[in-house]
Amino acid sequence: MNKNFGERLENIWKDLRPMTKKMLEGAMKTSKPPGKQKYSYDAHADWELSSLLTALDEQVKDPESKKDSVRLREISNLANVCAGLLEARTESAEVFIQLAKRALSRNDYAGIDKLADILFERFTAGEIAEIIRQTEMAQIRAIAYETLAIFPATLVVPLLDDPLYFEIAVNVLEQQAMEFESEEARAVLEHLDSGMDYDDDF
Repeated sequence: MNKNFGERLENIWKDLRPMTKKMLEGAMKTSKPPGKQKYSYDAHADWELSSLLTALDEQVKDPESKKDSVRLREISNLANVCAGLLEARTESAEVFIQLAKRALSRNDYAGIDKLADILFERFTAGEIAEIIRQTEMAQIRAIAYETLAIFPATLVVPLLDDPLYFEIAVNVLEQQAMEFESEEARAVLEHLDSGMDYDDDF
């Protein structure tokens, strides 16, 4: 960690576990995409990288950083490496929202498309519903809803049992029934409307 990055970033770096530091240092030294590297990754690494990325992005916006082009470039590079590692491995709703907000603030539409693919390939229906529940940004909610609508109705149905996700699940099933003409989704909605127990058939 460059001493010129400031006390806050220096302290965050000091508190990182050795495995997380090694992961970042390895990513900065190699030309391989983060997803192709071999390293240990867990929920704590997710949290550490997310916290570091938040601090780095805030530092990039700091007027003092903009006075030193070399320092600004180094901070930006580390932030991009950090974001790349998170994109490659995270399965967290909170981190996805952070990455999506970051891409939207930069008008990085290619990055948004990439995140949408990651959402479909890696996230569970429950995590996607949590993204919809947590975010206040219409663009992110739209991406999450569109992705969840592609899931089979059988994966959306269990969300009806959770009061936090019931309305989200109904909205998705209605989209599947109307736009995709899904018979499964239509049958679940009919069961709900009639007050019958959909669990017996789905």
